[in-house]
Amino acid sequence: MPVFRTIRETHDAFDARKISPSELTKEYLDAIEKSDLNTFITVCKDRVMAQAQHADSIFLKHGKVPREQSPLFGIPLGIKDVLTLEGVRTTCASKILENYIPPYTATAVERLEKAGALSLGKLNMDEFAMGSSNENSAYGAVKHPTHYDRVPGGSSGASAAAVKAGLCVASLGTDTGGSVRLPASYCGLVGVKPTYGRISRYGLIAFASSLDQVGTLSNTVEDSALLLQTMSGHDPRDSTTAPAEKLNWAEQLRSLSKKDLNGLRIGVPKEYFGDGLQTEVASAVESTLKWCESKGAKRVEISLPHTRYSIATYYVVAVSEASSNLARFDGVRYGVRSKEAEEASDLATFYKKTRSLFGAEVKRRILLGTFALSSGYYEAYYLRACQVRRLIRKDFEDAFKKVDIIAAPVAPTTAFKRGEKVSDPLQMYLMDICTIPASLAGLPALSLPCGKDKEDLSIGLHLIGPHFGEGRLLETAHFIEKGRGHES
Repeated sequence: MPVFRTIRETHDAFDARKISPSELTKEYLDAIEKSDLNTFITVCKDRVMAQAQHADSIFLKHGKVPREQSPLFGIPLGIKDVLTLEGVRTTCASKILENYIPPYTATAVERLEKAGALSLGKLNMDEFAMGSSNENSAYGAVKHPTHYDRVPGGSSGASAAAVKAGLCVASLGTDTGGSVRLPASYCGLVGVKPTYGRISRYGLIAFASSLDQVGTLSNTVEDSALLLQTMSGHDPRDSTTAPAEKLNWAEQLRSLSKKDLNGLRIGVPKEYFGDGLQTEVASAVESTLKWCESKGAKRVEISLPHTRYSIATYYVVAVSEASSNLARFDGVRYGVRSKEAEEASDLATFYKKTRSLFGAEVKRRILLGTFALSSGYYEAYYLRACQVRRLIRKDFEDAFKKVDIIAAPVAPTTAFKRGEKVSDPLQMYLMDICTIPASLAGLPALSLPCGKDKEDLSIGLHLIGPHFGEGRLLETAHFIEKGRGHES
């Protein structure tokens, strides 16, 4: 199994002639084949080996890794199966898209490959990114990479498990209400959700369009910074993307010479430390905050009063947008047309037979969303939820007038057992209680490992920044990562 945890380690190994891009890729493909974690739905063996052999030829020509021109040269990545890859099956872990072959590549993936990255294949996920445990996939549940009886988090659980298990150097996930940060916390990785609009959603099959964002899962903050800056920038094919700007976060982190956190104001919202928070989670987060204070940071107690409405708000907005976005999967425009549907005697039966291919959680959300948007209920539910969403965003805006970064737990507990919450959707939804507010506000946020519980399960520190404040966010996380790592 490959032993290189980071992009820099991998590039150093190339330069030292310890391994070539094609040899490394072959090792990852062998590791994937032997793995029983169920992380990959589709492995792009021929495609990725062709990419790797091309990288070999470039290396021979230059004699070293062309880091400036190709910052991700020869780096094998995993891609969540909700992002399109031209000519490669993209299923969203759903039977309704079982044989869908997209004719184009998602902008985020396209930019990574242009920078030299190699796409190993498409990673498993909760169907249409709906779930917090990666148990909703039509292709089977994903196992936690170190505790097989636990969930890896969702919906990007396989994206996290694959990185932690050494099946790729880093991976792409998507985050709608916490689907990158939660798996990162459960699996002990760095998971970053950027500001809404920072990275193009073109080629990201939509769940909830006003919330979905491409995110990263990696072993270090530096790797996430490099992936994020490579994907960022305006895309004329996505009108929600922000204007392009020159970003060099990874280089800034490498040259970071700060010895302390003097001047950094860390906001600690009381609403995130209430009932239901596992004692060990609270202790790990509190220990990290005290360490930050010892390095000169100032702790500021704050309140985000509308946090209590975030779960209800999210599950009205998200399901409403989902019911609209998933209406296209009807067997006419998109979706598998089953034999039963072909034999239907009328249109209503045809739709019923086709859309019965959706899994239980997807059906539940479509039904809830259709109800929330229906005549007579739109103003009572969806419109009201949008108004409350604005109040949640205003809470953060007010808080960032007083603080630079907000710190909290990522999840109320460590990874729970597989099957434990399947029969209780509400308990499953509550796992996202700490991550949803930042998603509703469109803010950048990340999960950083900060400890473990008595069963050696990882705990994540949740850092949230102001809009387009990824630079300060990544710098703070990097400082904590390096400082706490050196002390332990």
